[in-house]
Amino acid sequence: MENGKTHLKIIQDDPWLTPHEEYLEKRLEWYNKHIRFIDQSCNGLRLFASGHKYFGFNYDTEKKGWWFREHAPGAFSVSLIGDFNSWDINADPLSRLPDGTWEIFLPDKDYGGRLEPFSKVKLRITADNGSLDRIPAYIRRVVQNTETFDFSGQFVPESTYLWQNTGFRLPEGYTPFIYEAHPGMATRDGHVGSWRELADDVLPRIASLGYNTLQLMAVQEHPYYGSFGYHVSNFFAPSSRFGTPDDLRYLIDTAHGMGIAVVMDLVHSHAVKNRAEGLSEFDGKKELYFVDGPAGWHPGWDSKLFDYGKMYVQQFLLSNIAYWMDEFRFDGFRFDGVTSMLYYHHGNEAFNSYDSYFGKDTNNSAVLYLQTANELIGQIYPTALSIAEDMSGMPGACVPVADGGLGFTHRLAMGIPDYWIKLLRDVKDEDWNVGQIYYALLNRRRTEPNIAYAESHDQALVGDKTIAFWLMDKQMYTSMSVFTPDPVIDRGIALHKMIRLITLSLGGEGYLNFMGNEFGHPEWVDFPREGNGWSTKYARRQWDLPDTDHLKYKYLERFDRRMVHFARENNIVNQPWPELLDADENNKVLVFSRGEYVFVFSFSPSESIEGYEFFVPQKGCYEIVFSSDDQETGGYDRVKKGFRFDSFKKSGNDFLKVYMPSRMSMILKKMPAKGGKQK
Repeated sequence: MENGKTHLKIIQDDPWLTPHEEYLEKRLEWYNKHIRFIDQSCNGLRLFASGHKYFGFNYDTEKKGWWFREHAPGAFSVSLIGDFNSWDINADPLSRLPDGTWEIFLPDKDYGGRLEPFSKVKLRITADNGSLDRIPAYIRRVVQNTETFDFSGQFVPESTYLWQNTGFRLPEGYTPFIYEAHPGMATRDGHVGSWRELADDVLPRIASLGYNTLQLMAVQEHPYYGSFGYHVSNFFAPSSRFGTPDDLRYLIDTAHGMGIAVVMDLVHSHAVKNRAEGLSEFDGKKELYFVDGPAGWHPGWDSKLFDYGKMYVQQFLLSNIAYWMDEFRFDGFRFDGVTSMLYYHHGNEAFNSYDSYFGKDTNNSAVLYLQTANELIGQIYPTALSIAEDMSGMPGACVPVADGGLGFTHRLAMGIPDYWIKLLRDVKDEDWNVGQIYYALLNRRRTEPNIAYAESHDQALVGDKTIAFWLMDKQMYTSMSVFTPDPVIDRGIALHKMIRLITLSLGGEGYLNFMGNEFGHPEWVDFPREGNGWSTKYARRQWDLPDTDHLKYKYLERFDRRMVHFARENNIVNQPWPELLDADENNKVLVFSRGEYVFVFSFSPSESIEGYEFFVPQKGCYEIVFSSDDQETGGYDRVKKGFRFDSFKKSGNDFLKVYMPSRMSMILKKMPAKGGKQK
């Protein structure tokens, strides 16, 4: 409180935001007014976000039949067509309601023998843009004709899936260790994988590696497989190329049975431009869902942009969130493209001051939508994850809405993979600045949780390079046999392990890995396309590589498994904020502590040091509890786990003296004093 004024908590935590306090207060006031309006007009946010229970197909137990409704206020006429009525545009016309919603009731007695599960359906919408066949906006399944390549919606009755693991819920203070996976390319063989293959064949690997969260990509239907699932056409439809909706339920159910949470990669930042498959020009009157004109177009993504200022659009997107959580039991979301949503320039300008976040370029309608979305998620599932893919670093993104923030639980630390790629590409090993590495990995707001990662799917795509490729390149194809010595591979394995360990240890309050990168997958990701003969060869994961005993990929996978298990068992990412103990640029040694753990990294390409000394904050006995140099993970066993070092006094401070091999890392833990006394 200052001069009788109570400041928002976001201001209390960061006084540098004070010049923007008026804006932040108005933003919160706008949000509160928005929620009050929803409460008063719709009996609460939960009911407002139930559009999927009104629009599309919904069964009426009293009248014994199916209602179908579609919001298309600009349409002149709307008809439901499909194989159930021989695609007759005159057979089942919809009636218009005063608000622009169109509806029809399909009684069981008349349609029960015709409207069957997975019947194909479309809408014939006549409007200013002509008479066009469209896929319903709330449709729950879409399929493609393999001969004509035409997409159609499908009538999907209510699921009868029997959930086996009904009690799964994330606890308070959950720390996510995320395995990012794409169902279609999760198989070893060159074919489009399925939800069930991911569940049966890949989930056991994920569980064994120690990851507790599956981040599931490409869930929402997308016409072009090669878009990685990011050009969504049908927001309520799990992609049919991977199986049925119940197959997706089986995947999530199976994950929950293994203690693995499932987070959906949710695309609400943009939508495919296609009219035939998507929502573009849906009712013929400019844009129903999107911003009209050039402002509704993302040139870099070649896609349409939602108009978050329209209540109907908010209802559509919020209902989409509720639908995925209610129907499929997702444990949260990774919100794609948040930076693009937050700013009219979509992140294509520099963020060099706080003014960059709160000026004329900020899309306040998108801010309001994201705040409301996070409130909804919290109402449905209080401990659910909500992760922002935001590279701008907007202050308050992971601060509760009531405190002046956006309400996300975490943001992706997107600067970290960019930093590693720049370092590997532009700087020789012997010139790495260890102090710069330390501060680069800590460059985040301490009060806002981050998900650290060295690389994600972005670095695995064709046209980019994974860290393994940057380190080992073509030698991965010739020198990964344990019988083939190669200094390039030795360097690559050593640094691959160190980069991951230091990223996990410093970079955030959670950790993420893209599938296959844990063992240095030797292929980029290239989906079937005209340029590669529509081949699935590079849209797969070669799980047999780490499983083959004579290949060195096994070392990287073993290390990743040990690292993740160690980090989880010892709560590494939630230890006290790091304290820098030593940044030796001459010897390329970096030492820092987190609570009772001391992390030692030697980035020296060649120099091993006998009797290396460094300061420790507490006197006592320190034991090696983790090492990247284990022979079983491709190292040389130059240090031994379990070995202990006693501190000694030097110039009035406590020091340790250790053997410091080149290109390796180790973690020491301060051990309890014997008999209650410290050595």
